[in-house]
Amino acid sequence: MNPVLAFVVVMLVWTISDFVAKKTKSLLSSLFVASIIFLIGFLTGIFPEDLLASSSLLALAGVVVGFIIVHLGTMISLDDFKKQWKTFLIGVATVIGIGVALLVAGLIFGSRITGSVADGYAQALDFVVAGTGALSGGTISVLIVQEAALGVGLTSIAIFPVLIAALQGLIGFPLTSILLRREAARLKADYRAGSLVLPEADDPAASDSSKLPSALRTTAGTLFVVGVVVLLSLGINNLTDGILNTFVVALLFGIALRTTGVFKPSVLSGIDSLGLMMIAIMILVFGPLATVKPSDVSALAFPLLLAFLFGIVGIAGFSALVGKLLGYSIPMSVAIGLTSLYGFPGTMILSQEAAKGAGESPEEVAAIEHEILPKMIVAGFSTVTITSVIVTSIIAARIGMS
Repeated sequence: MNPVLAFVVVMLVWTISDFVAKKTKSLLSSLFVASIIFLIGFLTGIFPEDLLASSSLLALAGVVVGFIIVHLGTMISLDDFKKQWKTFLIGVATVIGIGVALLVAGLIFGSRITGSVADGYAQALDFVVAGTGALSGGTISVLIVQEAALGVGLTSIAIFPVLIAALQGLIGFPLTSILLRREAARLKADYRAGSLVLPEADDPAASDSSKLPSALRTTAGTLFVVGVVVLLSLGINNLTDGILNTFVVALLFGIALRTTGVFKPSVLSGIDSLGLMMIAIMILVFGPLATVKPSDVSALAFPLLLAFLFGIVGIAGFSALVGKLLGYSIPMSVAIGLTSLYGFPGTMILSQEAAKGAGESPEEVAAIEHEILPKMIVAGFSTVTITSVIVTSIIAARIGMS
């Protein structure tokens, strides 16, 4: 597809999605609306499969996603980050909840989905393992499941997590949007009652300066320095064989560099390219939709339905229970659990949309976002990037075993 035309089409879809989100005050999030448009477009053939790749935005996103995560780190103070241990525990509980719920589904409906290697799978437990990895994790978890499934010749099990990964945002985005709207409304009431205080604003002089020389505070200089941090994060990932994930390290670097004053808060704010970088990483969410085939969906419709139905029950039940015990509201707790269905950048976009939809002044928006955003960012990393990869690595060996 012509690259300019592809770029224009993608921008049109995002413009429509953003317009709908604003008109509905984020009841229909921009991510959900865009997902529906792209899914329909790809399934009907209106959009060619190479649309996103041809726009060059996918390639750009692959480069800049680490930059945005460093930027997110500089939006979170060290004190805010320390407070998120409860969020991390809810995230861990969520992954366990997904596994337990899918195991129950396998025990109840296993006889209806058990087949043979000729069918591409051997037993209901294969779907339990694949579904747990896909519902709770991102690309790495899906790849772990695929490698294990293909290693024993189970092609349907290899396709199953890909379909879940492609479709789960369609469920996670609207549910999270509704819950975060409720949480944002509660926080707005707290703010107006005086029980929620606007975080202290950084000193204007300090927030616009850093320990970096002026030559490194231009657009190019900032991108250079942040790029070096991303390269260091990638190097640590490679040295530890992925145990210390690139994006987790990048987030920690961002927090540390803000705390020490090397980077100003929100380090990329004010540079000319931030807007395009943000749009590019949003496109990452829609990439898998281009690979969805109607025949694959119909062949695995029943296992997919069970995975999503029981998976959502497991997420809601375990996250609400643990969140309530730790003092979080139920909407916030379940929203944290639902981050397992999409991770970053959805965690950031949905948080910001909820705050802007509820807040009626810049102060209200800032106060609401300050409460929601750190929780959602840490939640996404605790489920998708950390816990899910560990759990999937352990249970993937069960695929194909009778």
